[in-house]
Amino acid sequence: MSRVGYIHTDCLIPMTGNNPYTTCKDDAEELHTPAEVYTAAELKTAVLQIRAPIIQTKSKKFRQLLVSWIKASGFSRTVVLSSSHAYQRDDQQLKGTPLRYLVTPDLLKVSAVALEELGWREMERVAAFPGLTDADTDLRLYVPGGGITKGLYVDSCAADLPLAVLLLFCSEGDNIPDAFTLANHLNDWLHLLDNPSQKPNKWKIPTSWSLLFGNGIPPALF
Repeated sequence: MSRVGYIHTDCLIPMTGNNPYTTCKDDAEELHTPAEVYTAAELKTAVLQIRAPIIQTKSKKFRQLLVSWIKASGFSRTVVLSSSHAYQRDDQQLKGTPLRYLVTPDLLKVSAVALEELGWREMERVAAFPGLTDADTDLRLYVPGGGITKGLYVDSCAADLPLAVLLLFCSEGDNIPDAFTLANHLNDWLHLLDNPSQKPNKWKIPTSWSLLFGNGIPPALF
């Protein structure tokens, strides 16, 4: 995918760094910012990657910015890839796949059949006070650890945007396998690649991922 732009905002912690997708020395020293837009023209797909934490007091402002940008861009549909804390699941969420989805009414109108054929599980609504109230009353959407995911979904419903959320229950640590799981899950719907799960190298792994945990233990210690 090609980098085509960025979102300049004071809602993200300011940062900059070298090109995380470098393939040669010529582009290794390019500067990259917290929120950048990439496109794949042949797939008619645009991707916004957010690399920095959202400033807590400005999360609403940032959600409004994203909704405005999505509207102005005229995307036929928007898919948010996110996650939620695995340790904060309730009993029903412990069963089966750790993958869940949410979809706005506008997108459901055109994607209901496809989602039903995929057999995906919608994100369950849970009791606000488990064990203290009737299990069938006072249910709410709860995405612990999901950042602005819930708020952006609610805002998109109110703005009549065709938006879906795909999320995975995961834990702290090495989340590279989780990234592949979520990417393959998305591909089952959008068919971005042919059978990526059968050929793992079909997904291009950023060179920067090799630096996630630093260098190995020096052999001289032993």
